Amino acid sequence: MKKYKIMMKRKRFLVIALAITLLPSAAVGPKSTDDGSGKEVAERGNEKWVIDTQDAWEAHVVDTAGILIKEGLVHPTSSKAIFKSKMKRFNRKRSAQSIVFEQSPDWQNWRPVPNAQPSNLRDAPVFLSLGPNNYWIFGRYGPLDGGESFHPQEAKLEGFNVGLTTTPDPHQFNAPGSNAPHKKGYHVWQSRDMVNWVHHGSVTPEFARWVTTAEYHDGKAYIYYDYPNDQDPHLFIDDDLTDGKPGKNMGLAFRDPTHGSDCGFIRDLEGRFHVIYEDWSPINASTHAWDSPLAGHAVSDDGINNFEILDPPVDERTEPTGDTGTYKHPHWLQHPDWDTNIAKYMIHKPEQNAFGDWAAIGIGGQYYLFCDFDPAEGHMGVAWFTSESLYKPFQRCGRIGSGHPDPDIGFAEGRFYLITQMKNDFVSPGPWVEKVTARVGIDTTNDGEPDTWTAWTEVKETYDYIDGFAKQISKTPAEIDLSSLPAGYGFCFEFKTTQTTDNGVLPVMDKITLNF
Repeated sequence: MKKYKIMMKRKRFLVIALAITLLPSAAVGPKSTDDGSGKEVAERGNEKWVIDTQDAWEAHVVDTAGILIKEGLVHPTSSKAIFKSKMKRFNRKRSAQSIVFEQSPDWQNWRPVPNAQPSNLRDAPVFLSLGPNNYWIFGRYGPLDGGESFHPQEAKLEGFNVGLTTTPDPHQFNAPGSNAPHKKGYHVWQSRDMVNWVHHGSVTPEFARWVTTAEYHDGKAYIYYDYPNDQDPHLFIDDDLTDGKPGKNMGLAFRDPTHGSDCGFIRDLEGRFHVIYEDWSPINASTHAWDSPLAGHAVSDDGINNFEILDPPVDERTEPTGDTGTYKHPHWLQHPDWDTNIAKYMIHKPEQNAFGDWAAIGIGGQYYLFCDFDPAEGHMGVAWFTSESLYKPFQRCGRIGSGHPDPDIGFAEGRFYLITQMKNDFVSPGPWVEKVTARVGIDTTNDGEPDTWTAWTEVKETYDYIDGFAKQISKTPAEIDLSSLPAGYGFCFEFKTTQTTDNGVLPVMDKITLNF
């Protein structure tokens, strides 16, 4: 209670301090000066006008059409909608620098497409996008049968400077590495356009056939596999994915203290390796598609060893009963150095949602986890979660598809690909939903009304690769430059939304910042 009172006092102090900064004072706020021409010029400050809560949206709205303000978000309720703000007034002239629009990070605008992966890829796909026209996918190898009439021919494909041969699939080719003895583990294919795929051969041997995820660092692919299946991520590091040979086996990377792995790895922007893994301790995973309501999280500087276990990023457990149960795993005794196939778990009730086969991506500092979703009721599909930090809890956003997905996620050809082992993959232009246009009004005469307006301008986020990262994508904000506008005593804005998606998803506004 004392701690709560102290926090409340601090909060009140901050509110009072903010109010003081807006009081008339010769010592507060940008001052007006003369630029030598007799024209009054407002000095630039670092003040921001931010609207990002339910109270703030309601306090600053003057008119809407087709808009619902709910839970701190501005939701369009029709295919066309408009929001008009009140005038934000100041005692002295300000110079506006920019206005930035941020939508809900829930990332709803996905649509199904035919599988973008090689037609003979088997098992759970693992996807690495290393930059423009440099896409790699890993999976088990299934032969392509063209019958007796098919005979391989020499082929050329733009972007590939090695000898290729055709296959029965007109969009798949074999490179020299594919001629190396095939291992019964994972193989790799490469593409320049997400349409045509070149098979380079094996990247893991048979004992490392349970590949779950891959990362990229310093010119090398970090290929993680469970050994045995659903236990303890191990690692191959491969500096040449084209030679048809597995790289260097680094052995055990992370000794998972729980049963269940099917993990996803991601390097943060500081270069640390994060692993998100299934924690089966609260569920009979054998009856829930080998998934769990609980995800574990650990971090390492190099991705090779010395992992530190952190708080769970996802936790949807129900109530523990205090009882324990057991079940058997079908693969653990296949490995000579594993002496049991019995797993124990804490029984929880009521029935739990289960998640697993994790994949991760970061977009402009916002993080997303994609996974299997085996709900307590209903059919299986893909779910995803988001958080502003890898070190904070993730919130569930939605679900798509039907089937057992084992998904992976990457950025290629200017859009995001959600690769699955279902009959469909999914694509999205990104978390930003089009179409949003906006304008800003300025009161230059101090009469409380806008006398100058910017032109209506479409705003949207754009995304791009970050050199050296496979799972970190840069984001350019949805922003209008206002630095050339005249200074004013007040500012307001309007924005319109128009549905342009073919999946019914509408732009949902989360935050607007006007920078001075």
